[in-house]
Amino acid sequence: MVISDAIRAELHAHAESEAPNECCGVILFRDGVAERYIRGHNKLQSPYRYELEIDPEVWFLEDEGYDLAVFHSHPETEPRPSKTDRELSGLWAGKPFLIYGLARHELRAWAITPESAEELELS
Repeated sequence: MVISDAIRAELHAHAESEAPNECCGVILFRDGVAERYIRGHNKLQSPYRYELEIDPEVWFLEDEGYDLAVFHSHPETEPRPSKTDRELSGLWAGKPFLIYGLARHELRAWAITPESAEELELS
């Protein structure tokens, strides 16, 4: 997956603006290249958990040829899926899932399930 510096800057800005709480949103990909980031709202407003609230129309962008990846931040910890992230993967299990570690200024991508987390290549 390829994420431009411009979109990485958007992810950082969103994480920074919501700190100390986790932020969340959706990244739109086409042919493995990120084209756009859509900010969501963390309904829980928590530094440890998130519940993505976003315009329901975003989910229909898959019908227009986009691949969607859920994004959220970890304000103080490394960008590795937590036990809670894995347990709550639900319908998103096995699909791209990106985490930004604000304290470390690090973005990583994962395919997660309740049992595992496999890191995906990012460039």
